Amino acid sequence: MHWIALRWLPEGDAVLPTPEALGWWALGFTPRVAWVDEALLLEVSACERLWGGRLALMRLIAGTNPAAPVRVQQAQGATSLIALARLRLFARGETPPAELPCGLPLDTLSAAHDHLDVLVHLGCRTWGEVAALPRAGLTRRFGKELRAALDAAYGLQPESHRWLTLPDVFEQKIELPALAEGAPELMWSANRLLAALQIWLRARQRGAVAVELQWTLDLKRLEGVDLPPHQQIIVRTAEPTQDMAHLRRLMAERLALTWLAAPASWLRLRSLETTPWAGASTSFLPEDNRKGDKLHELVERLSARLGAGQVLSAVARADHRPEHRQAWQPALHAKRTDAPSPPSRPEPPYPSWLLREPLQLEMQGEYPCYQGALRRLVGPQRLEAGWWADGRPAVRDYYIAESPKAGLVWIYRERPSACFASDEVRWYLQGLYA
Repeated sequence: MHWIALRWLPEGDAVLPTPEALGWWALGFTPRVAWVDEALLLEVSACERLWGGRLALMRLIAGTNPAAPVRVQQAQGATSLIALARLRLFARGETPPAELPCGLPLDTLSAAHDHLDVLVHLGCRTWGEVAALPRAGLTRRFGKELRAALDAAYGLQPESHRWLTLPDVFEQKIELPALAEGAPELMWSANRLLAALQIWLRARQRGAVAVELQWTLDLKRLEGVDLPPHQQIIVRTAEPTQDMAHLRRLMAERLALTWLAAPASWLRLRSLETTPWAGASTSFLPEDNRKGDKLHELVERLSARLGAGQVLSAVARADHRPEHRQAWQPALHAKRTDAPSPPSRPEPPYPSWLLREPLQLEMQGEYPCYQGALRRLVGPQRLEAGWWADGRPAVRDYYIAESPKAGLVWIYRERPSACFASDEVRWYLQGLYA
């Protein structure tokens, strides 16, 4: 058996991930991970060869530290208690004794803390001196926990720990260090939860699509008005992501537009929707590795800041009428619409520019005019559609025509139908060719 003990000491304003998240990260190295007192313990005897050996594994743990820039302290041992004791000596700046575990100071054994004064009075200052006491008398005087801890430390009996497991759904809740009265205070604590979410997503090989940030209000009633127990926001992304910087920006934009009904005392983050993570594709070609935000990330951030209805995207619609083939929808939901069906027969090229409203043309005898008399070149292309819309179907003959000054134009003539009849022949201009 071989154990590695890890501990992180916060420095300054550094924000550490939650203890559960640190455990999830350690599960990427070995399935045998447990929190014991202040340290995270990993049993690696069965898997260290897969990482290239013990030294390579220690370097990898230090290099992938999820709490960077906070330094992770490491110690090793043949049992978990030896590794934990060496970690405590390292934190105090003391050199481990040459003889392990007999020479370890008694105060590095958690089970001996309640009996230190009596044991020191008896002349016992190390693990070995306590272990040398008569077994039966030690158990009667100090209880079976101390003797059992020494047996586990010396490898005389198997160790028992509550091994960490990875949950199927992410949900973390933390108490705020102080009452939060605005978005900046909530966002500062949310960063810790987002760091934990990233570790969980990577361990689960999934990408986040929707997450919920919920905060608990510290008051039940304010100025005579009953308050709800919680408030929350939901952040959605167009594509699965493990990029916490993007989620952080979206969350900050949403929180900036959210009014807190009362100061908040607790914060909870949970995943609402995730999908399998395909990973990021890379390329050796420089043009495939462009810098800056991705388009969908920019759209999501602008939508969160300005409102979903203020950022629109053109969406194709399955309609044969040219003026109805495109609609404007909120960009966040544009990808959920149905694409139009392909045409069933060859059609002439459509103009590059459509007028917002068709322009009725003047007539010169039987010929329509637009900056001069028009000469029809291609057509007719017959269209009958829209009877389901407003009771006035589009019954038209389309032509590509040539104007003396405007060049190629797209025009149509209305034909009589069963829905409406007119003796007047009306021509309209609907598009211009570049």
